[in-house]
Amino acid sequence: MKNITIIGAGLAGSLLSIYLAKKGYGVNVYERRPDMRKANISAGKSINLALSTRGIHALKEVGLYDEIKKISIPMYGRMIHALDGSTSLQPYGKDNSEYINSVSRGDLNKKLMDLAEEFPSVRFHFNMPCTSMNMDKNEIYFINDKTGNAEAIKSDITIATDGATSPIRMEMLKVPRFDFKQEYENYGYKELHIPPNADGSFKMETNALHIWPRGSFMLIALPNMDGSFTCTLFLAYDRSLGGENSFEALNSKEKVQQFFEKNFPDAINLMPELLDDFTGNPTGTLITIKCFPWCIDGKLAMLGDSAHAIVPFFGQGMNAAFEDCTYLNECIDKFPGDWGRIFSEYQNLRKVNTDAIADLAQENFIEMRDLVADARFQLKKKIETLLYKKYPEIFIPKYTMVTFLRVPYSVALDRGRIQESILHELSEGVNAPEEIDMDRADNLISERLTRLEIVT
Repeated sequence: MKNITIIGAGLAGSLLSIYLAKKGYGVNVYERRPDMRKANISAGKSINLALSTRGIHALKEVGLYDEIKKISIPMYGRMIHALDGSTSLQPYGKDNSEYINSVSRGDLNKKLMDLAEEFPSVRFHFNMPCTSMNMDKNEIYFINDKTGNAEAIKSDITIATDGATSPIRMEMLKVPRFDFKQEYENYGYKELHIPPNADGSFKMETNALHIWPRGSFMLIALPNMDGSFTCTLFLAYDRSLGGENSFEALNSKEKVQQFFEKNFPDAINLMPELLDDFTGNPTGTLITIKCFPWCIDGKLAMLGDSAHAIVPFFGQGMNAAFEDCTYLNECIDKFPGDWGRIFSEYQNLRKVNTDAIADLAQENFIEMRDLVADARFQLKKKIETLLYKKYPEIFIPKYTMVTFLRVPYSVALDRGRIQESILHELSEGVNAPEEIDMDRADNLISERLTRLEIVT
């Protein structure tokens, strides 16, 4: 049986090593950073994770979900914070059985590593940043950060889970007919912090994702197990887009203070370390990456952000990467030992769907920052819920398809756009859900939609 090399010991790489070990493969995982279980380092990206059905399915398959559930906080909806300090909860699902989970990226990564190392066939190699790969020779090149020496290893099969800045994908750029597109948002993000009360309790509603939508920008907050909230400010980089509401304009503590007092008056009172956090924490970038092919013969494949980085506004980056693992695992079962067919089937199944979730995530940014506080948007959501209850197998909200079901992302995108057109037509001239013409709703739905095959 071939030995497999995984480049990157983040969430996707660690999970994949478990899937492969369960099938009897020897797996070597190379990671550029130190072992986060021993060194006090960041888990990488700072935005809290929202674990949902696709990710949960993968964790269940490797037997880890019960452990992760213990360090997760359910969030049943969006808590919208208006400028005047009032709040309103917009539920995510039809009832409290549908929720997403706030979980620490670092804690989840550590748990995955621990489980992987229970298999004697899995070995992690830390402080080993990958520099390049010779695909003809199946050689991968590293720098050993501890010794400073360059090292080369032979690999039967290589799977790159090395993130949005993947060195392996850089090598793929040299492959004839490799398509590559990257798009940076003109928005950045800044991690901030709301500490717990003195007794360790939460300062806001625990079981919700908090959003302060302000049109062209927003603040969000997710709960942590210690009673704190991790907050993230999404804001234009420069004045050309955001004017004074931009990171470029907030170039002093005084301006930061004024900006928060004006736009987030209820939040600033909960953030005693705001100014230090704002000036001390880096401004992160937001990027979408689409490329193809992801694989070379039966020798190399990319998975997760290395193949399809997306912006975080649908909470699906990790979930999509975990679903990659699920699909690759199924392909291994379907074509035992035939890695050419395994990789070909995997990329063909996933490419259309990861492109779709990239588009969905960009669309959801507009919804979160611009629309959630809009009265017409809220009316459409109420009509959507009404239609979902009447047609539970046909008119299923886009958010439900993406987050609470395992419907292919491409299907969710296509049906979501059809359903949005129906909602637009039904909501014209009405002020309450009960005012819609149900006969017209019946006709529109029967004309444009069919029963959806539910994948849970």
